[in-house]
Amino acid sequence: MTEVLYMKDIESNYIREFDARVVERGFDYVVLDRTAFYAVGGGQPSDTGYLRWVDGEARVREVTKKNSVKHHLVQNPDIVPDEVKAVLDWDRRHAHMRMHTAQHVVSGVVYDLYKARTVGNQIYPDRSRIDFAPITFNSEMMTEVQGKCNEIFSKGTPVEVTTASRDVLENEVDAQRANLDLLPKSVRELRVVTIGDFDVCPCAGTHVRSLAEIGTVSITKRERKGKDRDRITYELLV
Repeated sequence: MTEVLYMKDIESNYIREFDARVVERGFDYVVLDRTAFYAVGGGQPSDTGYLRWVDGEARVREVTKKNSVKHHLVQNPDIVPDEVKAVLDWDRRHAHMRMHTAQHVVSGVVYDLYKARTVGNQIYPDRSRIDFAPITFNSEMMTEVQGKCNEIFSKGTPVEVTTASRDVLENEVDAQRANLDLLPKSVRELRVVTIGDFDVCPCAGTHVRSLAEIGTVSITKRERKGKDRDRITYELLV
């Protein structure tokens, strides 16, 4: 199992480089004993970056996960030594952090206003999308969502990452708002992202330490994706 460095608290999401040891090599990957790279999943792309050593480096093109083991995809795993310094592409990582934290706020606002749940999402560095159901947005609703989100972002509320037992969380949050009821019942200990008194949600993604880092949201598109299901696409402006 690979130790995941960014899971501990909000500050660990800001690790840009770290030392690690290669514990396995495959045809196009290496496995590190510890990592701060996010592995693709949950609608968030993986981090990219480099593994570096005294006389060389290997590009990390993608990170995937299988049975809690993180596979760092590199072109020439055979040249990677046992001890490396890993470096993240920070601009990409921070863009994902901003987008993912913003997604929590947009999802929470839509649920609070219209009781529509988030049923899918995909994050990109320059834009993101969220699917909601049951709902049919009109222009007035989208304007209301955008305005409410930007009002929340302007407060610069701190973001926290903690752990909590499922039993405690079930007593404290709206299970549908947090999609808690969609998690397997066997998962009893949860990583929780808290945004002031606005949102408490189990999540394994990476996040910013404050809403002040997000800027403002601009909803750029609305698409119909099925009966009672709408998709909105948004961008973040500094």
